[in-house]
Amino acid sequence: MELVLADALLGLAQSPDPCALLRAVCGGDGAAPLSVERVETLRFLLQGLEAGGAAGEALRRAAWEAALGRCWPLLLRGGGGAAGPERRRLAAVEALVAVAPELREPALLERAVDAALALVRAGGRDAGEEAAAALVAGRLLPALSSNRAALGRVWAGLLLPGRGEEEKEAGGAAGQRVSRTLLALTALADLLFPGLEGGGRGEGPALDARLCGGFWRVVQKGLTDGDGLCRKRARYLLKRAVEVSDQLRTGCTCPPDTGDEPSLFWWSMEMNDKLLQFWENYILIMETLEGNQIHVIKPVLPKLNSLYEYAISEKGCWLFHPSWHMCIYKRMFESENKTLTREGVAQFLELYETKRLPNSPGFSEFIIGPLMDALSESSLYGRSPGQLIGACPPLGMKLQKFLSTYLTLLPEEERSSFLLKFIQKMTSRHWCAVPILFLSMALACIPSFKALGTEGLHALRDVLQCTMITHQILLRGAAQCFLLQTAMHLTDVEKVSLPEISSFLMSLRPEESLSRGTILWMELCDWLYTHDRCFKKSINCHIEHQERSSLSVYVHTLVEDYLKTPASKRENCFMPDWFEAKLVATMILLAADVEEMKNKHSKKSNTERVELKSFLHPLLDVLLKLGSNAYIPTLKTDKSLQLLLKLLQTCLLKQSSPQDDVVLSFLSNSVMTAAESILEFVLRRLTTSELNTVSDLDRCNLYLALLLELVNLCSKAGWKKGPSILNVISSLINASIQNLQETGNEQLGEQIQKVVSMASLTVVCEIIDQKPELQLESLHAVETLKGFISSVQLNQVLKKPSYIEEKNSLFEESTSSQGWGKIVASYVHDQWVCLHFILNKYHKFIPLSNDESLELSLLAVQRPIRTLQSALEALTLLPSDQVLPVFHCMKVLVPKLLGSSESLCIDAFDLAWKVISSLSNTQLIFWSNLKAFVQFVFDAEVLAVAASSKGQAYSKIKEIILKLVEMSTARTGVFNTVLSYCCQSWLFPTSDDTSALENPFSNAGNYSELITEACVFGTVFRRDQRRLIQDVHAFVENLGDECAANVVIESTNRDDHYVRVCAVKFLYLLDGSNTLHKMFMEDLVIKLLDKDELVSKSRTRYYVNSLQHRIKNRLWQTLLVIFPKLDQNLLTGTLDKIFQAGFGNNQASIKYLIEWIIILILHRYPQFLEKFWNCFCYGEEKLKTSICTFLSVLSHFDIILENTSEKKPILKKALLVVLQWCFNHNFSVRLYALVALKKIWGICKALCVEEFEALTPVIESSLHQVENMHGAGNARKNWQRIQDHFFFATFHPLKDYSLETIFYTLPRLSELVEDEWIPLCKFTRYTDISLPAAFHWLHSRTELLNLKPSDWSQQDMGSDLVETDNQTEWTDVQKKIIPWKNNSPDLDLELGFQDRAAKLGKSNSRLIVVASLIDKPTNLGGLCRTCEIFGASALVVGSLHYINDKQFQHLSVSAEQWLPLVEVKPSQLVNYLQQKKTEGYTIIGVEQTAKSTDLTEYCFPEKSLLLLGNEHEGIPANLIQHLDVCVEIPQQGIIRSLNVHVSGALLIWEYTRQQLIKQKQLK
Repeated sequence: MELVLADALLGLAQSPDPCALLRAVCGGDGAAPLSVERVETLRFLLQGLEAGGAAGEALRRAAWEAALGRCWPLLLRGGGGAAGPERRRLAAVEALVAVAPELREPALLERAVDAALALVRAGGRDAGEEAAAALVAGRLLPALSSNRAALGRVWAGLLLPGRGEEEKEAGGAAGQRVSRTLLALTALADLLFPGLEGGGRGEGPALDARLCGGFWRVVQKGLTDGDGLCRKRARYLLKRAVEVSDQLRTGCTCPPDTGDEPSLFWWSMEMNDKLLQFWENYILIMETLEGNQIHVIKPVLPKLNSLYEYAISEKGCWLFHPSWHMCIYKRMFESENKTLTREGVAQFLELYETKRLPNSPGFSEFIIGPLMDALSESSLYGRSPGQLIGACPPLGMKLQKFLSTYLTLLPEEERSSFLLKFIQKMTSRHWCAVPILFLSMALACIPSFKALGTEGLHALRDVLQCTMITHQILLRGAAQCFLLQTAMHLTDVEKVSLPEISSFLMSLRPEESLSRGTILWMELCDWLYTHDRCFKKSINCHIEHQERSSLSVYVHTLVEDYLKTPASKRENCFMPDWFEAKLVATMILLAADVEEMKNKHSKKSNTERVELKSFLHPLLDVLLKLGSNAYIPTLKTDKSLQLLLKLLQTCLLKQSSPQDDVVLSFLSNSVMTAAESILEFVLRRLTTSELNTVSDLDRCNLYLALLLELVNLCSKAGWKKGPSILNVISSLINASIQNLQETGNEQLGEQIQKVVSMASLTVVCEIIDQKPELQLESLHAVETLKGFISSVQLNQVLKKPSYIEEKNSLFEESTSSQGWGKIVASYVHDQWVCLHFILNKYHKFIPLSNDESLELSLLAVQRPIRTLQSALEALTLLPSDQVLPVFHCMKVLVPKLLGSSESLCIDAFDLAWKVISSLSNTQLIFWSNLKAFVQFVFDAEVLAVAASSKGQAYSKIKEIILKLVEMSTARTGVFNTVLSYCCQSWLFPTSDDTSALENPFSNAGNYSELITEACVFGTVFRRDQRRLIQDVHAFVENLGDECAANVVIESTNRDDHYVRVCAVKFLYLLDGSNTLHKMFMEDLVIKLLDKDELVSKSRTRYYVNSLQHRIKNRLWQTLLVIFPKLDQNLLTGTLDKIFQAGFGNNQASIKYLIEWIIILILHRYPQFLEKFWNCFCYGEEKLKTSICTFLSVLSHFDIILENTSEKKPILKKALLVVLQWCFNHNFSVRLYALVALKKIWGICKALCVEEFEALTPVIESSLHQVENMHGAGNARKNWQRIQDHFFFATFHPLKDYSLETIFYTLPRLSELVEDEWIPLCKFTRYTDISLPAAFHWLHSRTELLNLKPSDWSQQDMGSDLVETDNQTEWTDVQKKIIPWKNNSPDLDLELGFQDRAAKLGKSNSRLIVVASLIDKPTNLGGLCRTCEIFGASALVVGSLHYINDKQFQHLSVSAEQWLPLVEVKPSQLVNYLQQKKTEGYTIIGVEQTAKSTDLTEYCFPEKSLLLLGNEHEGIPANLIQHLDVCVEIPQQGIIRSLNVHVSGALLIWEYTRQQLIKQKQLK
């Protein structure tokens, strides 16, 4: 209809006012958007005007004005109407495209180009506007550019202005802009290069994109873009440029941005072949990287380095811009395949080690940017296959070498800048613990030079402060150590001052890294001593002390300034921050140790400690006045006591005894002079009403912490004025009790005093417990304390005070960091701490129920049930971080009450478990609470009472065991805590346990499943963080004392291996002569054998290193450990099960363990040989998989015969058994039998047994034949290999019986995964249970330990390996070809279709399948068959000649006779697709892009055209912009591509399925 209307309007063009008719077509002058029908009418009209040529210029101009005025708004907003915005935009673009080539009016041309470029550059805020921008870039700009004048303007608009604008845009917007630019450039590809068809049309000089730097920058950005379609377009443009250059063979050079940089692209006739080879290889690599299949990419990776042979001249200069190489590495870094990322990072790090690359600023930027982004991925730092646990991962070592090498090659003036940017990059994001550790280690390994100033030191401090947010304390501490070493190695001391150094040191945590007495502390002291006079002078430093070191002057000034209190802040109610006290204390001790170091170097004995004495003098001056001067400002007292506490806490050494520490001795003696004054001040503050605000609670904590330190100090120093401590304790107890007994006042001050008093009693209880030598129990006040605590109302909370009158207090409350809830929780927590003190003292007197009478008048002890009920209430009231003392009280109460109040105790178990479960993700408080939970649930008396009744408590404890084992699979270390406590309490009971129980070891038998689970415990690691964290933990631990974190951070024994280590040590300590021990071992052996049988039945065939394999291996290792303690009676009943296990289809490691244990049994008890011979009497079907196991036992027959007196009959039996297997049809069986025969015959010959002379010819002949076998096969090689096998050649079943062989050497030689190797050091490090001094089964023999798996492996390792680096061509890499050269003359595209459709009279659907890009007849034949079956309206092919191909016909089975076939050559596809768009078809491509739609979510329109890509390349980049939508098939596997026929069939069926559903719904 629109075409008819347009023809009518053209016929009326001679009318007086044709423009009026044009306006009528456009709907008048209104602003309403054009309908689709009007737009299409306008398009036909414009096409007619251009084709006819008869219309006047005025009409043509008017038509163009109408097109720009009325169609352009549709692109910007899409408009409304039933047709939808997408169709309206498409119609508008087609209207503009129709007349764009003939547009000559400069003003209109400029207006059209500028409007199109503005839309392309700006993009859109939503999907609709973005689609319009892509449509303009892909269709309109190429149409406009057919005019040479417009082409220049389009080119300049796309590239030249865009560079600066793009830098201002965000990452996402910039990426979209590059994508649209590449879309336009791809569509313009025929016009961008000289010498190609279409490249010279119009006037003016031809355009050559190769000479434009902006063009190449866009291509490079496209090559590394995250969108696969964008990368495809960039490769397309690069290929076109290379092809043009090869065809022209003329020189060209793209001008470089700066004079000293190489060109981005150049070509010369002389080097044509070399350049072509470089770019072909380069494109091949980029295309291969598109696949995520590492087996396809792997052959290319070693060849990356060969590109540098082309890129670097003989003079050592860059011939090709290094940014091209960076594109390859960036693409690898950003790959979804982490293996490819790891390979890319490793190869880049090796560059500067293997090649001398010229310097380039771009490399430094690349390292700071993409490389460090890639290095942030933790999974890259995993161990390589075969690498021992605890070794430095390959990436960690390469990173160290790379950073050191790269810095040495950098120009000296660039090093500081590079290092600063590198460190600042470490602060720009949140790094995980593993990457930050290895980056810090790499920095620490850089050779010392002056690089970092104040800014660099601040950057290192920021790394410490901002990136240490991790629960992995050991890794965090190790990273701190490395960063401090970095600061010492790389800081230019002349550019930094001591205040800046001290500020940096405060970012280190002394409990994790910088602790006094460690090697790191001494290194820091040495560094400060060496550079003492070199530091930059600070403004506050006094100049008159020239004879003293600058460090001493600085510290002296620091102390004086610290203790100064400005008048305006003297009565500040808030506690000062601890940061300043920590800083001053650390610097005092550093300066003191530096002074000691200085004296040692000068060989002076300085007993006066002049410097330390001067540092402490201002502090002691304040401390001595505390007791007598009540007018010292509060701020000054707070700061002085904070400094004292930090000095005492920081001064303690980690590795040496206090007697050897002269600094600590001097400090202790100095503090003792002021101790009387300090105690008097603390007592006054705690017992009077001076502490009465919320902020005073912080002061209370300070005073109590200091009181503990002073008591410890006095007890160590042997203070002569001992009675003064007793007086302080008595006074503190009496005043606190008196304050707590007062009632009726609920004001804030009184409530705060009660909190202070309860906290004071808590500390008193702790001192009484920890310092029995002070004999505080004799004090009358202590007896009063016990009575008060026992009678106090538990869980009593403090009511929130009223603030009606106290506005100042309200202000303090609102600004305090502590809410009232926290204060009350602390108050209740302290009640339970005090109660635990009482219960622990009198636990022997606690009655078993409330009915029993007790002489003691302590209510909490007399009424245990009520106390336990209060404990359960406390668990519901207190926050999780305050329940620890409640658990401690339950440990005392539950054992006493379990017999009489079982249900109450079970409630305690349940509620406590809920608390533990809620804490499982909390690192800081979880472990202490778990330990307390385990101590009361698995208390020896609790276990015994529960087991004796076998009631609900017994079942509940077993349920908790299973829950803890399950929790331990997700949280390493849980099972360790349980098992360690139980094993120690069963083997080494305390005096309390032995008094309560007859024999605590009886619990082991009642709860043997705990040991059983421990013996087979372990997890099959997947490729996740947990495996990596444990590996890195092992690496840090292997660094030993060199890493201060290993010294400072207490070992937690939370490695999964320690569960089995604990179980094995427990078993080794059992005594076979002890009846209970013997019964336990017998029960354990039976359970382990039953478990092996159960595992074997669950899966008869299992993979190496699978969970079944690991469990069976751990199980048989345990049986081997127990074997020496087993007697003949037990073995008589279990030997059949052991032999039965040998008949299984076992993995190698299990096979060796079973063989070993059988050899040991037969060696000790030869009477079992008859049972052993019976194993050879089964049918061949049963023996075919296991006979080698029993033949291997015979290969150690000399060991078996050692304890036999009559050897000849046994040898005869052995020979008869073995000889029958020497002639078995199975080659492997024959080899094992011959090995056994050789061993047995050697014994016979040594014993000179005459009875066997008849067998001599047969045996000697057999052995001679096998020893001298020849031939082309591997028989001789296999015979030699099996003799060299470690189990036959080196292994000795008796001499090699050791922990190391069982748990480390044998698993390693059996090629078990490294997770199953338990090194001997773990047995020695685990000290919770110690082996007896006489234990000698520790080490493997050196001969066995030195073997490597390759020494005995039955596989021919490495024989099939090919040295890939020697290959010169990538013959195994698939090349991808883009079919852009298929140019054929235009044909009537519809003629074939119309004729065939009329002939067949068959068209069941509106689906057109376009297969013009497919060139394999088999795929086309299969598609033809599929299309015919599902009723497609047509199949479009590149040539109708395919239908005569036999392969096509074989697959199509005559479908071509019943399906309309259309011939459209690849070069005609653009026009064909546009024509179908105008007919209302939706163009659907089968392609994976960033914006592709999942097939399961896409709804096919009725008129759908399905475009299928080429088998190798897919859909070319110049066709993708013509697609309306890309649909991808969801995939689950590793291989990321389907056959094109299969892909097409899936989409054809989905279209058919949806149409069938719609038809049913209409019916």
